[in-house]
Amino acid sequence: MKSKNMSTYTIKKGVEEQLVLLNERGETVSPLEILNECEPRRVFAFDGQMGAGKTTFIKSLCEAMGTMDVVNSPTFAIVNVYDVEQPYKGEVYHFDCYRLKDIREAMDFGAEEYLYSGNYCFIEWPELIEPLLPEETVWIRIRVKDDGDRELMIDN
Repeated sequence: MKSKNMSTYTIKKGVEEQLVLLNERGETVSPLEILNECEPRRVFAFDGQMGAGKTTFIKSLCEAMGTMDVVNSPTFAIVNVYDVEQPYKGEVYHFDCYRLKDIREAMDFGAEEYLYSGNYCFIEWPELIEPLLPEETVWIRIRVKDDGDRELMIDN
């Protein structure tokens, strides 16, 4: 799918290490704004260097969606499943593909079933399973700015 447009957000650390998401106008917004902006797509590929904040942002997003589950990196499990509340009721699948040796490993654990389930999928290190991703996948690039803030660029 060709990019329709690109949105940019800034992530700052707030009080008690809480993330503060700012839109292009500098206004504080909920991480849910990103989901609403990309509706009805459900698969989100997070691209960024090690330590850029992919897991931290996904945690913030899942918490905003109403999960009561502990959200952490599924590095060794490859995929974590979180239950979320209304209006996102259902499951969220959080992938960390960093340790996959090849695409066959993703196919062996049933990645395609998760990706085409209709549930939200948040994927770290997506380039390792890119051929399996739906055409309408939303790409979110996270980069560390010189001042330590993060810039989120959403290709939608």
